[in-house]
Amino acid sequence: MTRQNYQKTIHISRCLQLAIILEVSANKPGNVNFTSNFENTRIEHFLASAIAAGPTFQKAANRGIQIAENKRSIESAGLGELIKCCVKDVMQWQHGGNTILGTIMLFMPISVAAGMTPTNAKNELDLKVLRKNINTLIYASTAADAVHLYEAIDFAMPNGLNQSPPDLNVNDPNSKQRLITENIPLHQVFNIAKNYDDICSEWINNYPITFDEAYPYLKEQLLLVTKTVDQNTAIVNTFLKILAQHPDTFIARKAGIEKAKQISTQAQKIIKVGGAATVKGKTAIAEFDHDLRKKGNTHNPGTTADITATTLALCTLNGYRP
Repeated sequence: MTRQNYQKTIHISRCLQLAIILEVSANKPGNVNFTSNFENTRIEHFLASAIAAGPTFQKAANRGIQIAENKRSIESAGLGELIKCCVKDVMQWQHGGNTILGTIMLFMPISVAAGMTPTNAKNELDLKVLRKNINTLIYASTAADAVHLYEAIDFAMPNGLNQSPPDLNVNDPNSKQRLITENIPLHQVFNIAKNYDDICSEWINNYPITFDEAYPYLKEQLLLVTKTVDQNTAIVNTFLKILAQHPDTFIARKAGIEKAKQISTQAQKIIKVGGAATVKGKTAIAEFDHDLRKKGNTHNPGTTADITATTLALCTLNGYRP
């Protein structure tokens, strides 16, 4: 690997690690942050996870560079293997259980695609090219990628999967064999699950919430940081905007779609009074946070947090620094 390529892999990894830290540092209602924890998962578990994920992000970025230089086929990018490797490292470096599985699933195509994408003189990526490369990577995924993802889920042991997906259930030992025997690639598995999991939907539909809705909004919010709001406000308001428009699928799987819709309605009301940028909005957010925590993390908008982190990743890859 040339020194230039090595520096690029380090840069991409740092951007993604920073995005995770910025996301968990914001006081998002119903989530772990510096002032609120879950019973067995605390802020330090997320910070450790961000550090532990770095080497795999770097490895993924290097594979992207190899693909761009025609030294590796795009089918051998190994998205599933990279996700599994990252999850194993994260689980070994902290004792808070599953912290960032969804984020890793969303970040890994971005990390490889970032390696494939040229940067300008300021080390910034062309996000249009990045998005195209992400889509190409995802649809080149294989059945082996799908098996590796299922193994990553075995390591992470996330809550709320139940019988997901109904066909090829991740909790059914026979599913892995079917993936290989029937040659079912990872993108096809996610296509099955896209209607009740927004992480899968983002993969299959080329990240529409992240690129088309959340990123333009967060970018606009961050431009206001030095003028009228702080960084926490920008991130929390982006989180609320995503949640208001998209009932959280993590909540829906655990508490039902109607509850998820009710929570989105609450987020809409908070946005109407200014969100984290106003006194009234801050009061409403505190009450919202209290309501979401009443039943442990059953009403934790975890998928919304993952998409918020992914949106921050676009910002950091495009030059944003706190």
